[in-house]
Amino acid sequence: MANTKFSAFLSLLLVFVSGIAVGGFGYRAYNTKLGPPPRPAEKRSPDEFVKRAVTEMTREVHLDDTQITQLRQIYQETFAAFDQHRADHNAKLHAEGQVIHDNQVEKIKSMLRPDQIPLYDALRARHEAERAARHKGDIKKDQ
Repeated sequence: MANTKFSAFLSLLLVFVSGIAVGGFGYRAYNTKLGPPPRPAEKRSPDEFVKRAVTEMTREVHLDDTQITQLRQIYQETFAAFDQHRADHNAKLHAEGQVIHDNQVEKIKSMLRPDQIPLYDALRARHEAERAARHKGDIKKDQ
């Protein structure tokens, strides 16, 4: 009787230990297979980008010295144009966004019944207050 109880206990213990071992090996195999999570791409400076791009173009397309100089000039002009575009875009973004938003509001109001318009205006006012509160919280966090 004592022998069978001991055998049963030993069998159960063996099952639990083997479950732990299989789980541990499985977890390790799963994580090793996936590897570490990918790191976000690091932003390279324009000079680093140009250097890599010119090197690659020279190697793959066999550029001569004149073409290399021209390619560098093209990249410099492109970066300057993008910088200007970003500056213009940021300056115009708010005004253009407001026009788009106002257009959306007018389209929505045109599809609503007259009794729905005050409800929609109240909803918009609540959303604007929530947005302003979030924006105010963001400003405080940055300071």
